[in-house]
Amino acid sequence: MADREVDRPTDPKFVNLVSAFLAMESTDSLIALARVSGEGSVTERVQRFIWTHCMNRAGGKFHAPYLKNFLKKLISQVEMNHGDVLDDLYERYAYYMSSLKDDDSVKGNSKIYKYISFLFPDGCFELSSCPESGKLLIPLQCSLNMLEGDTGCSIWPSSLYLSECILSFPELFSNKSCFEVGSGVGLVGICLAHVKASQVILSDGDMSTLANMKLNLELNHLGSEGDFAETDDANKVKCVYLPWESATERELENFKPDIILGADVIYDPECLPHLVQVLGTLLNQMKPYSQSDAEVSDGFDAFLGKTMSNGAAYGGMRKGPVALLASVIRNIDTFNKFLALVDQANLSITDVTETLKPINLLPYMRSYDRTTIRLFILTFK
Repeated sequence: MADREVDRPTDPKFVNLVSAFLAMESTDSLIALARVSGEGSVTERVQRFIWTHCMNRAGGKFHAPYLKNFLKKLISQVEMNHGDVLDDLYERYAYYMSSLKDDDSVKGNSKIYKYISFLFPDGCFELSSCPESGKLLIPLQCSLNMLEGDTGCSIWPSSLYLSECILSFPELFSNKSCFEVGSGVGLVGICLAHVKASQVILSDGDMSTLANMKLNLELNHLGSEGDFAETDDANKVKCVYLPWESATERELENFKPDIILGADVIYDPECLPHLVQVLGTLLNQMKPYSQSDAEVSDGFDAFLGKTMSNGAAYGGMRKGPVALLASVIRNIDTFNKFLALVDQANLSITDVTETLKPINLLPYMRSYDRTTIRLFILTFK
């Protein structure tokens, strides 16, 4: 009976292993997690788990060279420790060896499927964002070759961080109109829809990225005819084509979001003036602040009061939107240029990384380093 229980993906060690596999983490990470699951070695039980819950689950959507490389390292690890390899794993590896051509299978701007598992720890069931299973699984079609110019279809660290923030503090985004700049694969928007934002507008300036984003919405049951997608509970998601350099004030004034979001958008010095102009226009849109609005935004206002030096500005009869940006600061000169442009645009920026710390919902993802990411709130002065 105990063996059967371990073979189900419920033990945290096994959950991390299968989650890393579904997210296509590095094969070295998978081997390390497999060893942890076997208390130091890749036991027969661990191999059986991998066969049942990983390899058989991969189907035709997983990238075959990735599976081949994983099996090669897995078999080498078992043999190095003088263990017995399951025949099923040998046979599947032999199939990949005979059917794949290494070079041809990875050339071109290929797409792959990754499944991001947000794992809610025990004690988080009071969060409205926590599913009954304790796991939110989000399938995404992504780019295989990021360096081939397809960066918009890749999953960036800051989008993972911003997604964790949304799921950790659902009350800040629930019933809010949210607008994301540079939405990429759409992960942040999918999380916003999950926490029941009143409207989610996703934007990008690349048409192929936008098409891929719409496909990801459909994969997550957020797709419908036209630009609008509606979930069963009437949350709205809209994809818009928005190149920053050509966005006009009149075009941006059609959107009146409560919250603007952006993940890893502070990277190209040439794009920064256009980005700041877009942010400034979206932030400088005042709207009537009714009693019902006040009830909806109590949670976010309370947070602002604790973190913003000008928090008092959010009282009274009018309310302005805020922007929440997550970013890895890769080049300090580029970031300083961004700060200067923000100041020139009459915007305030506050680092809230230490205040708005998300729950660690991606414990299995060793490629994701949260310590490199900063979180900022921007408002119009």
